Amino acid sequence: MLALLLVPLALPFAAPPLARRALDRLAPARALWILTGCALALAGSCAAALGALVLTGLLKLPLFAALGELIHPLRTPSDLLVLPAAALATGALALSAGTLGRSALRQFGAFRTARTQAGRRPAAGDLCVVESPHPDAYALPGRPHRIVVTTAMLRSLGAAEREALFAHERAHNRAGHHYFLGVAELAAHCHPALRAVRADIRFAAERAADEDAARAVGDRGLTARAIARAALAGRATPSVRPDFAPAATTGPVPRRVTALLAPGRPRASRGIAVALAVGALLSTGAATTALVGVHHQVEVAQGEEHG
Repeated sequence: MLALLLVPLALPFAAPPLARRALDRLAPARALWILTGCALALAGSCAAALGALVLTGLLKLPLFAALGELIHPLRTPSDLLVLPAAALATGALALSAGTLGRSALRQFGAFRTARTQAGRRPAAGDLCVVESPHPDAYALPGRPHRIVVTTAMLRSLGAAEREALFAHERAHNRAGHHYFLGVAELAAHCHPALRAVRADIRFAAERAADEDAARAVGDRGLTARAIARAALAGRATPSVRPDFAPAATTGPVPRRVTALLAPGRPRASRGIAVALAVGALLSTGAATTALVGVHHQVEVAQGEEHG
């Protein structure tokens, strides 16, 4: 059982290199879905494995075994390893919960501030212009969705570039990219290796919106120029937006501009997609099998089964 619980903790380390290859080999929208789904599966499996380790360790102690109505403390084949592993798992879960809680509070505060700021200004359709000397533009989720742009950003772009920028942000809202970014943020707090995948998911979301904007305005060069100029204008600009509110100025902008100006056709993608899916399935399967094993051991210790 202990070996099975280690599988979901080890497999996420293989995700970052596979994610980078996926960005090169898959269309942006497809890469976004696959990377987000795999990150969610890996994060959930990791949390389940840590929880199973903590539960196993606690039920080996007489006090907690009695609270769990066990006839005798839990017995496992690897008694000498379970308690140290459970202690480490407890620390990892506590650290993850603490960082996730702080991040959630910070993100909620930023979201509330951004919605309040946008609500004070009249909107033209989905567009909300905020008076500010700092160039900024982003897609703000909520009801209704908003495209928030500052007056300084509007002054930094020409009329055609503004339309390309708005098309990019509308693509974010239309595709619900804030959900993908939220999942990426959650996964990053479940396993340190998934922090790199969070950046890849962000990049995939921006590339997907870039492509949608280029199709909407019918000019890849204009879209690339708008993104580049907006990023230069907004460099080192403080923003009230939460991290899950996507913006055209985030991520490796030169790499995105290059992809727009010299689009490459996605190469053979089945292999990398299968590799990511297999990793996620292995992690999920190992965590599920281990949880079933823990449940069986608990039943035995409760005297409901014998064997």
